[in-house]
Amino acid sequence: MQAANINDWLTAARADVLFEATSLNVETGQPAIDHIRAALEHGAHAITANKGPIVHAYRELRDLAKARGKKFLFESTVMDGVPIFSLFDQLPAIRLQGFHGILNSTTNVILSEMEKGLTLDAALKKAQDLGIAETDATHDIDGWDAAAKTAALITVLMNVPIRLEEIQREGIRDLTPEGLRNARRDGWPYKLVCRAKREGTGAQAKIKASVKPEKILSSSPMAKITGTSSYIYFETDIFPGLAITEENPGLYATAYGMLADFVRVVRDSEPAL
Repeated sequence: MQAANINDWLTAARADVLFEATSLNVETGQPAIDHIRAALEHGAHAITANKGPIVHAYRELRDLAKARGKKFLFESTVMDGVPIFSLFDQLPAIRLQGFHGILNSTTNVILSEMEKGLTLDAALKKAQDLGIAETDATHDIDGWDAAAKTAALITVLMNVPIRLEEIQREGIRDLTPEGLRNARRDGWPYKLVCRAKREGTGAQAKIKASVKPEKILSSSPMAKITGTSSYIYFETDIFPGLAITEENPGLYATAYGMLADFVRVVRDSEPAL
């Protein structure tokens, strides 16, 4: 069936759930925002793997979902299907003070391969062959994807809306194979690190955030993250350190995150016995 627009499709399909998986639009979050808004207004639950709506329209879509009695879920937007957002649903009254981690697997693969002597272009080709890098990997190499994930975590888990331009961002283009090998040899390998820290209290509180290459002590957990693995370390008022490592996920991991969100929708929609 071919519909003229998303609203016609939702009506014709009588959809109960919309799975939104368009490509990331860093600048506007569209058309994903319009798709999700239409689904919620139609009366369908909305599940997305796209970070754009979280970065650009989270509060609007969250409030619309609540007003319509529907779910707006997005577990696959950060670290594939690892339960990052739903984890904090199970930690009531926790205050997240900050986090740091490695959240872009494409650059992680590229840096690992460049340490072995490959050029940036050759390492990117290998990441593309593995199926984890887009044909145009600009968003990854220049840190936009990592910045969007950082913004999503800050917006949802720290409850502070933040614009992408407020995040200090630096990609990996200026790193060289020789520089990366020397850093690894000296025990301080480079990683593209996402960071966020709450500064101040109350209404004056602000978030300082960055995405940039950093030298990391080789004995630290973050330095041992290689290949397609990811890592995040949360600092909270109750748990000073809470870390999650995702070891070399397959291509199915993001799909699992969307499936897990769907299961949550079905489970929460079941009538109480």
